[in-house]
Amino acid sequence: MAVDKKFIGKKYPPVEYEVCREKIKEYATAVGDLNPLYMDEQKAKQGPYKGIVAPPLFVVVYAKDVLSQALFDHEMALNIAMLVHGEQEYEFVDVVRPGDVILTEGYIADIYEKSDKDFVVVGSTSKRKSDGKVLSRGKWTFVIRR
Repeated sequence: MAVDKKFIGKKYPPVEYEVCREKIKEYATAVGDLNPLYMDEQKAKQGPYKGIVAPPLFVVVYAKDVLSQALFDHEMALNIAMLVHGEQEYEFVDVVRPGDVILTEGYIADIYEKSDKDFVVVGSTSKRKSDGKVLSRGKWTFVIRR
């Protein structure tokens, strides 16, 4: 059964995430990116951002919960056993720093069929809570085999 296109545009409540220096370092270490901008406060202070910043793909840490909201949405009832991750894309607007509290909102950006498969595209917008500045936008495409 095809995923109902009536869910296109559905929004999910914002998810809040507070960034800490240790999580940035843990993430950078886990992905093998030991850039001093992410790891070394003294060197980062001399850099372009005047302090520690998160690697751009740290977005997967603070935006992941919006994916869960969509993938496990009881109304859409996606067949998780037949779901595979297709692709993802990001737009990075501003740097993420320790102490930032980030609000990420998710929504269903698109649903379409192709070759007997359903494609569900989940979008997100992440903003800094203190000033409302957009930090990143993302789109994740999931393929559900029938």
